[in-house]
Amino acid sequence: MPDTDKIARVVALGASNLTRGLPAVVSAARSAWGPGVELVASLGLGRSYGARSRVGFRSLPSILDSGLWAKLQKMPAAATRAVIADVGNDILYGFSTPQILDWVGAAASRLQTLTADVVLTDLPMASLRRTSRRKFVFLRSILYPPCRLSYEEILERAEAVNAGLERLAAALRLRFFRLRSEWYGCDPIHIRPSCWNAAWCEILDLPPAANHVSRLEALRLYAAPAEHQWLFGALRVVPQHGRSLPAGGRLWLY
Repeated sequence: MPDTDKIARVVALGASNLTRGLPAVVSAARSAWGPGVELVASLGLGRSYGARSRVGFRSLPSILDSGLWAKLQKMPAAATRAVIADVGNDILYGFSTPQILDWVGAAASRLQTLTADVVLTDLPMASLRRTSRRKFVFLRSILYPPCRLSYEEILERAEAVNAGLERLAAALRLRFFRLRSEWYGCDPIHIRPSCWNAAWCEILDLPPAANHVSRLEALRLYAAPAEHQWLFGALRVVPQHGRSLPAGGRLWLY
């Protein structure tokens, strides 16, 4: 693995866990690599790796179709650490295991043209397995209303995807990160806020660090718009020039 001290850019792909934990990612990266660190992310609640997704009144392009890839090709070369997370949404959208793994493999292969330092997280299987059928149906109806897959079908597909992710990581020589079951509570798929800092430090392969993101900066991070999104069906484009963060670092969102 490249020297941790030399990392200048973090590329992060994910959905709700990455979106919710973005302040922790910023804090961990800035603590480890200084105020000049760059963060380039394709994220968003309910984000799919290969299909356009919608949560509420907002739609987002797939991660593979986002502008992140074109931007990375144009940026100057830099020592980069990349993270692929939140693969499970596409199970609930009804996509097959081979299709999901193809999408993740395509994302990983693109990242490997830029860096050999890529981590792929697994699915929170221990948390899913201990979730009761009743709680699962309740959460599914709130988080993914169109989904009608049964608890057994979701669990079976999650097991298959998780095994496929491990094989994919071995084949492509990615660092495969197993999410800790203690990071999850009543919600079996989202890391608890109290664990965001510890979780993202581990995922980024960094020593534990205190959270150095203020509430105001966290709110600004959550409010920062992605390059392309549809609001009530109307396309909104916000060119990404690298948002300078108050305590250091620059952020591009796609």
